[in-house]
Amino acid sequence: MRSTTLAPSPVTATIDLDKDGVQHGFLRLPYSRDDSAWGSVMIPITVIRNGKGPTALLTGGNHGDEYEGPIALFDLARTLDVGSVTGTVIIVPAMNYPAFAAGTRTSPIDKGNMNRSYPGQPDGTVTQKIADYFTRALLPRADIVLDFHSGGKTLDFVPFAAAHILKDKAQEARGFAAVKAFSAPWSMRMLEIDAVGMYDTTAEDMGKVFVTTELGGGGTARAETVAIAKRGAMNVLRHAGIVGGAIDALETRWLDMPSGDCFAFAEDAGMIETMVDLGENVTKGQLIARIHAIGRTGVAPAEVRAKLGGLLAARHFPGLIKPGDCAAVIGVEV
Repeated sequence: MRSTTLAPSPVTATIDLDKDGVQHGFLRLPYSRDDSAWGSVMIPITVIRNGKGPTALLTGGNHGDEYEGPIALFDLARTLDVGSVTGTVIIVPAMNYPAFAAGTRTSPIDKGNMNRSYPGQPDGTVTQKIADYFTRALLPRADIVLDFHSGGKTLDFVPFAAAHILKDKAQEARGFAAVKAFSAPWSMRMLEIDAVGMYDTTAEDMGKVFVTTELGGGGTARAETVAIAKRGAMNVLRHAGIVGGAIDALETRWLDMPSGDCFAFAEDAGMIETMVDLGENVTKGQLIARIHAIGRTGVAPAEVRAKLGGLLAARHFPGLIKPGDCAAVIGVEV
């Protein structure tokens, strides 16, 4: 549980977050370990600031096996001209740097899932300490937050940007306006099955405009999805008034997640056979996947059927699946 009185964060920035210009540095977190008694976790950060104006916080690598965001943000940190900026752009391409360096969803240090570790703890695990720094030092600075995700090694998505359905409808509308500006091929009105401890929720509770993505998956990135990420990041900066110029708007198809019936979970272990490809329409009750037992022959496969009609927005990625794994996600086209 988060302490009532919080200790100072052990994370320090090696750059001045309030200084004009372009600064490349690190968020340094002391981490004593077997191979480095006085070692540190060094998380790359760039701040591009040009006078007064809005602040955008752009993040990737919340999960370490998702690559479109880090590729787009390392590139943006190198190429964004400070002269084109009015305000501040804070770029952290790999939030959970230990997970990113290991190519894993969670941290190899403490097995922490960063997107379930918020608001964090300054005297907690390494992952909790990083989350606490974002909660107390970076999120309060931001007017708009863009956090890149994809399916990692276990899911594959149609490429979409998303904002969450919120109780505050004015805040919700601002989020969906930013999603529209991002201009991904699909745009999602997002429903989370497990929102506790999320970066998203922490930012939204502060009243921030929060945009996220799911841009493919499979533990890799494609030229198409990287291009979507790069264009989307610039579009969000233009939408926020931080970078000038017209939004590079492309047609987007809106999807809704009206209930938990959007999710289909495996109840059996085995080899999954996808019966429908991403982006295809399905009807309620349609067979969308089969799970084949792998321990013996002659066993009929278990069936996974759609609980509602819509578009197949996500599917389990590797060939083998376990009970409880998400087999598919269906979005309802608006």
